[in-house]
Amino acid sequence: MAGIVLDSITELPPDVAGRPVVAASHGGIYSARCALGAAAGGVIFCDAGIGREQAGVAGLALLDAHGIPAAAVSHASARIGDGADCLARGVLSVVNEAARRCGLREGMRAATAFALLQDMPAWSRDGGDRRADGRSASINGAGNGCGSEVRFAMAEFLPVPVVTIDSNSLVTPADAEAIVLTGSHGALLGGRSASAIKHRVFAVVYNDADVGADGAGISRLGALDALGIPAATVSAWSARIGDGRSTLADGFITHVNRSAAAIGGERGISSAAFVSRLAEVWIDTKRSEP
Repeated sequence: MAGIVLDSITELPPDVAGRPVVAASHGGIYSARCALGAAAGGVIFCDAGIGREQAGVAGLALLDAHGIPAAAVSHASARIGDGADCLARGVLSVVNEAARRCGLREGMRAATAFALLQDMPAWSRDGGDRRADGRSASINGAGNGCGSEVRFAMAEFLPVPVVTIDSNSLVTPADAEAIVLTGSHGALLGGRSASAIKHRVFAVVYNDADVGADGAGISRLGALDALGIPAATVSAWSARIGDGRSTLADGFITHVNRSAAAIGGERGISSAAFVSRLAEVWIDTKRSEP
């Protein structure tokens, strides 16, 4: 069945059911839930450097439990956030058992793996898994979309609005004055500056996805500088990618843009310390407003 190539798993079209997908998102739990909810027929992610508690590929086991083949390309082999590049240059680093039964192996080119997935019999929500091993899988009850989308307003910083979200796609217009900590990687989607953030925020922190090929994991920072938005990344080895609360609670800053550096952002401090500095600036800004 014809596959789909995307820069982000959050861009899944409505007709994805049963079709294999290359999605240049991290392969964490959030991404897996997106694929599961849409009934994708198989997925190739980016491993996002694997990182803390193997969060960058944790979603592969979830998909395996539903009989859905999933793999991830090495973040060092292709740019995270760029589906075309992951397909063209990606080399598989992690493969789940369902994918292994389809012939996928670590070290395989992503293009070869994707061709194998497209050659497999179609998978459907109603019909279950019709792959060669005859196993059946159902995702009934998994819900639509990514499911379990969580955001938390961090009361300890009040009156400053500090919000943690698991995906950059969950930023809303209501976050215009908020300090946002997201579980998403810091890569521009397809290299497009316009994809840096959906709506203006006061400041934002991402996961660096271990930086990876061509520095993709931190490429949002420059684009956000152009918008005057302070932005930083935390190490993928300090915080679980795909988990906004971990970005705040566990993260340590690895990179900051000029706008962030100008107000106290620096490499090596904790994410919580950085947010405290941002909160002071937020309060001073409000005091100076007419």
